[in-house]
Amino acid sequence: MDLLLGVFSAFGLSASAGLNAYIPLLVVGVIGHYFPDTLTLNQPWDLIANPWILILLGVLVIIEMLADKVPAVNHINDLIQTIIRPAAGAIAFAASAKVVTDINPVFALACGLLVAGSVHAVKSVAVRPMVTATTGGAGNIPVSIAEDVAATGVSILALVLPIIMGVLLVIFFILLAWWLAQRASRVKRTA
Repeated sequence: MDLLLGVFSAFGLSASAGLNAYIPLLVVGVIGHYFPDTLTLNQPWDLIANPWILILLGVLVIIEMLADKVPAVNHINDLIQTIIRPAAGAIAFAASAKVVTDINPVFALACGLLVAGSVHAVKSVAVRPMVTATTGGAGNIPVSIAEDVAATGVSILALVLPIIMGVLLVIFFILLAWWLAQRASRVKRTA
């Protein structure tokens, strides 16, 4: 059961990394540092809980949050984050699920990459361009704030209540599959 809860946590954290690369890593590091009974990080992931790394992650969270709120800079930030967010998702997945000893680490890293990369792709290819086009860019700041709040909430929820996180992730992927199917049928009708 612990492995299953750890996997739910890992999927939630890696999905959160698709929205903001550093928030889930910071949450994992803070909980691992201040509440080691709640989250024990295996080596080499225990470095995330190092106070210097926590400070660095805090600075990176602030930089990403600010960059994501500035028009035009947010698109450059999303381009840069195309590499960073999936990598952060892989690290969050492997660190939180204790999968280094329980599951093949390559498989764990691949799962984190795919989940974070998928969330990032939906955000940067579908959601953000639609918000920019429909609001003339005025909606990007509120959407960015909502993404930061969601990334923080999902990261905390993934560690505190992983079974709920698992249910929410299943619902998310069902809705994503439905949306993609609807989009594909609209494309077929217009073609």
